[in-house]
Amino acid sequence: MGLFSEIFIWWQGQTMGTRFYTWRKGKQVGEDDQGNRYYEARDGRQIGGYTRRWVIYNGEAEASRIPPGWHGWLHHRSDVPPSEEDYTPREWQKPHQPNWTGTPRAYRPKGSLHVDGQRPRATGDYEAWQPE
Repeated sequence: MGLFSEIFIWWQGQTMGTRFYTWRKGKQVGEDDQGNRYYEARDGRQIGGYTRRWVIYNGEAEASRIPPGWHGWLHHRSDVPPSEEDYTPREWQKPHQPNWTGTPRAYRPKGSLHVDGQRPRATGDYEAWQPE
């Protein structure tokens, strides 16, 4: 990553300010299977009653790339990070998929402007709300 990118472009990785803050104040707690690294304030500094926690993304900064266990730890739902416990995702928790909006792989139902076909007719089970 070039110097210009590291100073200004936060969505492609950490900036120099974040790198310096993490080096000075952060303690790495763990890493997920996508290479995202998770940190906690080394000195236990609190903001609003909670210890400061953050993530450094491996690649594009997209919040949906954080696995459920790490999400819970980041948002103080758990005091123990997944790296220190035997966390297994629930059966209904799906693996990450990128956001395909605006790409050729985006969901396009029948009848949309980008796909041929007819939109299914209303089945009659919908009843519009009427104010009294």
